[in-house]
Amino acid sequence: MQYRTLGRTGVQVSSLALGAMNFGAIGRTTQDEVTAVVDAALEAGINVIDTADMYSGGESEEMVGKAIAGRRDDIVLATKAGMPMGDGRNHRGASRRWLVTELDNSLRRLGVDHVDLYQIHRWDPNTSDEETLSALTDLQRAGKIRYFGSSTFPAYRLVQAQWAAREHHLSRYATEQPSYSILQRGIETHILPVTEEYGLGVLVWSPLASGWLSGAIREGRDITTSRSTFMPQRFDTTIPSNRARLDAVEQLAEVADGAGLTMIQLALGFVTAHPAVTSAIIGPRTTDHLHAQLAAADTVLSADVLDAIDAIVAPGTDLAAHEKHDTPPSLLDTSLRRR
Repeated sequence: MQYRTLGRTGVQVSSLALGAMNFGAIGRTTQDEVTAVVDAALEAGINVIDTADMYSGGESEEMVGKAIAGRRDDIVLATKAGMPMGDGRNHRGASRRWLVTELDNSLRRLGVDHVDLYQIHRWDPNTSDEETLSALTDLQRAGKIRYFGSSTFPAYRLVQAQWAAREHHLSRYATEQPSYSILQRGIETHILPVTEEYGLGVLVWSPLASGWLSGAIREGRDITTSRSTFMPQRFDTTIPSNRARLDAVEQLAEVADGAGLTMIQLALGFVTAHPAVTSAIIGPRTTDHLHAQLAAADTVLSADVLDAIDAIVAPGTDLAAHEKHDTPPSLLDTSLRRR
């Protein structure tokens, strides 16, 4: 396992982080299965666990809390808030009112007195940077969080938040958590240059592109991955963007074979090769999935392999641009761009 410094925090974190989105109802996992995955991950040298309040309605946090009981100090524990938690009008977002309440809920579910990294799950256009940053700074000073970060923010919002922290003499976001894979490289054009400029740690999610780069999806095979069962439109190969992904996967498989690598090693080795990336978040449902991904922990891709990847998916290119999560709201909601 490789270790890197998380932004400018001085905290050493593993180059692979354990994501807990599949823990609970979403991944149909039991507590025993979750504990087994956590045990194996820690034994392999992973020291970061990333979850969120909304994963399976809080069940993921509860399962993580039980799995890490008695060894909290060995783990860099991260969670997130901001996505809807129920139907309550104010049970979401990045207001002081909600963050103060929901952090206490997360700490209770996790069974801990603090988290190492508390992340705003999505940029909240209804809340000012000063409001959010002041709440997070107070929670940090109270000892309930050590650092705080953003997740899937547009690049201009990352910059604005850094300036707001400076202007109002508040603590700043220390990390960003964007989506990044060989098939979705758009963050190379805007997000990663910003994180490098401001010294942010970067924890990337979906490095296997929702399973497209797992090795299970190939030409001529039925797509039967777990993700495809509840997101079929993302895997319908009659859709041009999905056809483009499948064509790229076939070419990438040849590159992997030529280099003596699995597709998973190629995919994870690619994202962790970027100098702006601190860790890649993997989200196994089973220990078998975990071990297949741990095989990439020490993968270092040669320049020839990286050049071959660039020839298949050009730098800065998203093969499924409509699936981006950091699109400005005005591009998605017509009422925000029309009078």
